[in-house]
Parts: sequence; C-alpha cells; structure tokens
Amino acid sequence: MPVIFDKSVAKRRGVRLPKSDVPVSSKIDTRYARSKKLQLCELSELDVVRHFTDLSKKNFGVDTNFYPLGSCTMKYNPKVCEKIAQLDGFSLLHPLLPQLRRGGLLTQGALAVIYELEQLLCEITGMDAFTLQPLAGAHGELTGMMLVASYQRSKQNKKSEVLIPDEAHGTNPSSAYTAGYTVKEVPTSRETGAVDFSALESMMGEQTAALMLTNPNTLGIFISEIEKISELARRYDCLLYYDGANLNAVLGKFRPGDAMFDIVHVNLHKTFGTPHGGGGPGAGPVGVKKHLERFLPISRVIKRDDNTYALNYDYPESIGYVAPFYGNFAVCLKAYAYILLLGKEGLLRVSENAVLNANYILHSLKKAYYAPYPDGCMHECVLSAQKQLEKGVRAIDIAKALIDEGFHPPTIYFPLIVKEALMIEPTETESKETLDKFIEAMIRIAKKAEKSPDKLHLAPQNTPVGRLNEAKAAREIDISYNAMDS
Repeated sequence: MPVIFDKSVAKRRGVRLPKSDVPVSSKIDTRYARSKKLQLCELSELDVVRHFTDLSKKNFGVDTNFYPLGSCTMKYNPKVCEKIAQLDGFSLLHPLLPQLRRGGLLTQGALAVIYELEQLLCEITGMDAFTLQPLAGAHGELTGMMLVASYQRSKQNKKSEVLIPDEAHGTNPSSAYTAGYTVKEVPTSRETGAVDFSALESMMGEQTAALMLTNPNTLGIFISEIEKISELARRYDCLLYYDGANLNAVLGKFRPGDAMFDIVHVNLHKTFGTPHGGGGPGAGPVGVKKHLERFLPISRVIKRDDNTYALNYDYPESIGYVAPFYGNFAVCLKAYAYILLLGKEGLLRVSENAVLNANYILHSLKKAYYAPYPDGCMHECVLSAQKQLEKGVRAIDIAKALIDEGFHPPTIYFPLIVKEALMIEPTETESKETLDKFIEAMIRIAKKAEKSPDKLHLAPQNTPVGRLNEAKAAREIDISYNAMDS
C-alpha cells in the first residue's frame, strides 16, 4: 500500500478557504520560522478518507480477530460502554467546571460516577477506600508504593526493601525502585508454580516494607498459601500489595481485602472491558484498607448530607496529586457501565468462563507443546516451545507463524522463569469455535515444526512486510519520509 505522500498531487485540495479579510496584526519573528517550506500532502477529501479507511483494514484488534495476549487481558469491549463514554454530558465536560456553585449541576453526574465506581471497586476487592487517579497499572503500582513509603514513615519504620516474586510483571520492581526501595527477588517453587514460602520466610524481616504479589500469578497459578503469607507479613509490619493485573480470573470468587492485602491496584482497562492495545488508554485505580486511607491522593470525591457530591482536599497526610484532575475519566466511565451492565452474577460468569477457556486451551495443547504446569490453570496458561526447540524452532517462530494463520501472537518469553514461554490468555469473551480454530492452528504449527522447521523461520509471509530484524528496528528506528525532498 503506498504511503500517503505517494498519493499527493500538486495543488489538489480537500477544502478551499476564502481570502482572509482580517489585517495581520503581528508577524512571527523569523528566528522562529521554518527554514524551508513545510511539505504537506496535497489531497482531496476523498483521497484522505479512502487512504485511512484502507489503512484501518490492516489493523489487528479485538474487533477483528482473536487476541490471546497473555500479559494483557484483551477482551471484547461492549459498544454500549463506548456509547456511554461518548455522551455529551460526560465527554464535553471541562474538568475545571464548578462543583456546587453556579453551573455546578453540570458536574454532579461525573462526580457521582467517580464516587459510586470507588464504592463498587471497594466491594469487588474488599478494600475500604479507592482513588481513581492513577492512569495505568504501572502508575497504580507506583502510587501504591508511595502509599507504602508514607505509611512506613508515619510509623518511623526504617524499612528499605520490597520483596517481589521472580515471575512478577516487570513493572513491579520498577515501581518499587522508583519509590526509593531496594528490590529482592523471591524464587518460585518449580513444583507448585507459586511463590516458594520457605524462601520467602527466610528473606522477610524487619527491613521489609512490602511484599508485592499477583494472585493468580503470571503462570496462571493461584497462590493457595496466601493465609500463611499474610500472617508472616503481619509479623514484620510488612504491607501486602496486590497487583490486580489478573483480577479477571477471580471476580466474585476472591477478594484481596479478605486475604489481608493492604493495597490493591485494579487495571480497569483489562478487567472491566476496555482493551488497551497500542499502549492506551488505561486506568489503574488503587484501593486501600482503612489504616492507609489518610495517605490517598487528593482530591477525593465525597458525598454530602444533601446527596450532592464535592471534591475534598482536606487530607494533610495525602501523598498529593498523582495525575491531572481525576484520572482517565472515560476509561473509568466505561468500567462503571460494564460493572452495572453485568452485575454480581455477570462478573461471576466472567471469571468462570475465563478460567474455563484457559483450561480448555491448556488441556488441548499440552501434548503438542511442553506445559510446565499441566494439571490446570486460572485465566491464562503458560506453554513452552522447548519441544520445538529441539528442531531449531523457537517461541518467536511460532508467534510469527500464528500471524500467517490469522491470529495475534500470545505473549512470548514471559514469564522469564519458563524457557521459550508462550503465555496464552483467551478471556471469557471468546467462543469455543474461535478457541478451536486457534488450537487447530497451534497444532498445525507444531506439526510443521516437526516436519518442516525451516519454513517457520520465514514466517510471516502473508503480511505487508516479512520477518523483520526487530532488535535493529528498535535501535535504529527511522520514521521519516524523504522522497519529497528530491
């Protein structure tokens, strides 16, 4: 497909404006002007519409096909949620409109959404209070670690370490380190796939400020020893942080607050129906138990005695602002609509179907691929290309071959503790028919790896470009277009 510059025709226009009849009052200082004329495309409106419509057909997303990206829940986003987020009463609000004074009625609906969504998240996670400010999961983690630091300082605890399992998401250690802590890695039990309790017990001490856990973890394994871990943490006044990236697996089944977690972040854009391909949009609200509530970011929405809503800044121990205004409101609004749409029974079915689909894939593929934990999983399963590696076929070759089969590849090479990892998360929104097609494609690829491994090194072959040198592309990125310079 030609780039848009190749379609440019001299003097072609999409719009023609009348000559300005307003006198020029000032001129830009020539020091700030371009040294040469800006080379924009010259196209008609129809040219532009057709180009970008054709370009959109080359996109891959949840609305076009199966997206089993294990590290990021990519499930279908109900269009009614999108519609609600586009309502003028929400989308056209300015964040600086007054709360209660003249014109304040305009903001009461938005403030009510923030307040009520926080209450719903408290009920779902077992927390006592929430903030919707964090703009992504990693931002929620950083906010959580700032809360940990504030709490430990308030008790004059001179703690310097955060413990994190070796299978955790990479943002966990980054967030802890950014908040000023030293990070220590806790090994995973190779037998159970859960955190090694004996190793954890030997590592935790008076220096431990927090333990960050994902449950179920990135191997798709539920950590059943969570009660023992909680009791151990309490012994050292160590806060328990729950990475909510995998909350999709346990909605209505397991509340972190009931398992003595002190802090939790929730990936609204993964758990409650807003896929985040391309790096956004996101929202990572953070919930806390009562003893941490005073540290939450300001401002916070309160409900007054007359049933109106207002912003409250009177929290002297708050960590302050962590985001402009009140978070990614549109994502929060879609999550609010999603929760109300499904209700309690619907959210229970979400987790049940997500776990069912992941186990269906695991048990259908564990003969064709090595499964480090073959007996069962939660919402995602981890397979490995170790069998195929004997024929010279790696996880990346399988991922590229899936593109030729019409599927987005799963996460590969993560968790890092599994060699040639293939992490697959089907989500609850996929049908059995879709899963069967994916399973058949994976089995075909496994057979090809056995009989014709060299062919997989050439995949993908039915895409606009073939196999790229991804390391070189990342290090020597070139996004300029120079043909018009000549």
